[in-house]
Amino acid sequence: MIRRLVRRRRAGLLTGVLLAVLLVSAFAGGLTLRDAGRGDPPAEFRPEFPERGLVTNEFAYWHPDAPGARHSPDWTMTSGSLFGLDGAGWSGHPDGERPDAESARATDSAVFRLASRRRDFGDTRLSLRLRLTDLVTTPRTPAQPYDGVHLWLRFHSEQECYAVSVIRRDGQVVVKRKTPGGPANGGTYVTLASASASFPPDDWTQAVATATDLPDHRVRITLELGGRRVLDVTDASPGGLYTPGGIGVRGDNTEFMFRDFTAQPE
Repeated sequence: MIRRLVRRRRAGLLTGVLLAVLLVSAFAGGLTLRDAGRGDPPAEFRPEFPERGLVTNEFAYWHPDAPGARHSPDWTMTSGSLFGLDGAGWSGHPDGERPDAESARATDSAVFRLASRRRDFGDTRLSLRLRLTDLVTTPRTPAQPYDGVHLWLRFHSEQECYAVSVIRRDGQVVVKRKTPGGPANGGTYVTLASASASFPPDDWTQAVATATDLPDHRVRITLELGGRRVLDVTDASPGGLYTPGGIGVRGDNTEFMFRDFTAQPE
C-alpha cells in the first residue's frame, strides 16, 4: 500500500513538472495566458457568388418557411437583396419596396443589411474589392451624409457591432461602435475615428478592415483603401466587443458590387 502511494505521488509530481516545462517553453516562445486559453483560430471565410441570380434576401429571413424562400449557407439578411453577378456579390438596383421570394419586383436594397451566419470572428482581417455604381434615394430613404457602404466587424446584432464606413456620400471614412439601447434601430453609435478619403466610382478598389484584441481589453480597428492606411483607432471602451462575432456588409442608398471577399485570422 505504501509503495503504491509513493508511486502515485511520484507520477503526479512528474506530470506537474512536465506541465510546468511545457508552459515555460510556450511563454518563452511568446504565448500568453490569454492565448493558452484559446482553441484553434477560425477557418478562413471565402464565400462564392453565382454568375447570375439571387443569393438571399430579407424575405427569406422574415419568412423562413415560405415556399421559394432563398436561404444561403453563408449569409443572413434582415433587409435588402443579395444577388450574384459575374461571380461577384451585387446589391441589385436599390429601391425601398419589400421584395417577394425571388426579389423579382423589388429589392429593398436601399437598406442593405448582410451578416455572416458564422459568429466566430475575433482577431480578423476582412478584405474585399468594392465597386460603387451609384448613390440613390427613394421616397422611404432620403439622402443622408452616411449613405454608402460599410463593413461590420465583431457583429453581435444590428445593435452591437463595429461599423467601418468605406465610402460615404459626404466623402468620409468612419469607424463607429454601436451599443444596444438608443434611437438608431435600437442602438447608439459612438464615432471612434473619421477622415476624408476619396473613393473612385465605377472602379474596383481594394478595402481591408481589421479588428485586433489588445492585452488590456482594448480593440484596435484599422481601414486600408487601395493599399493606403486611412484609419487606425483603438477602442478603449470596456465590454462586449472584445469577444468574437460576425462580419458583414451594410449599404445605404447605394448600388454596389463586391468580390474576393475574404475574412481570415489576423
